[in-house]
Amino acid sequence: MLAEQRHQLIMQALRSGGTVTVTDLSGRLGASAATVRRDLLKLEVDGLLTRVHGGAVIEEEPAPFAEAAEAQVREKDAIAARAAEMIEEGQSVILDSGTTVHRLARQLHGRRITVITNNLVVYEELVPDENIELMLLGGMVIRESRMLDGFMAEDNLRQVHADWLFMGACGVRAGGQVMDTTVAEVPARRAMIAAGDKVALLADSTKFPGTGMVKICGPEDLDIVVTDGSSDAATCMALEEAGVRVVQVDVGRA
Repeated sequence: MLAEQRHQLIMQALRSGGTVTVTDLSGRLGASAATVRRDLLKLEVDGLLTRVHGGAVIEEEPAPFAEAAEAQVREKDAIAARAAEMIEEGQSVILDSGTTVHRLARQLHGRRITVITNNLVVYEELVPDENIELMLLGGMVIRESRMLDGFMAEDNLRQVHADWLFMGACGVRAGGQVMDTTVAEVPARRAMIAAGDKVALLADSTKFPGTGMVKICGPEDLDIVVTDGSSDAATCMALEEAGVRVVQVDVGRA
């Protein structure tokens, strides 16, 4: 098989599944692992994929924050209101860069808590509220996502500890794996998980299965998932079987 044909088949596999492994491609293409690795290197140089350990991923273009913030607003507000009830006075919480997490921040005014965040919209929401101790993580500004990210954000997170992490996601797979569309954002989210005593995922029904090809974490890293009642029942059952508490809110009463 010619190299060009292999490259086309590799890209087809990535577009259909989001991720591929060298072993799988070797079997599909009838080529050696070394040949597949050279193909992946060439495609990465061309900017068509990102190589990861054992294979490659293709990054989906995430929706800008402002666009994502306008979607599923009623569901996000209902989820945020329920999540806010879990936070006790005096606790510390990490809020990540998600739009649902921003809706949670709007529920926290007047609370005597500490908020740690890399979400610039959360910062702008809470900075006028003197009741809230506010820590803004350092890092590179990602304008489209209204967030701070990179190694400085990770380093900051290694120095803190919080009672809660409230995080969003681009997708939740059938087995409960939490997914993101952007490889670069995953290390900071994993650092947030390590820094939180309890981890709550806020995800409306469109995130089941949603999008994303990069795994942030598995169900074993979650304590609670807050979602709306129309989320995929099989996935919610898989999460509960893995020991995750699934809270489904009634959007109609939000």
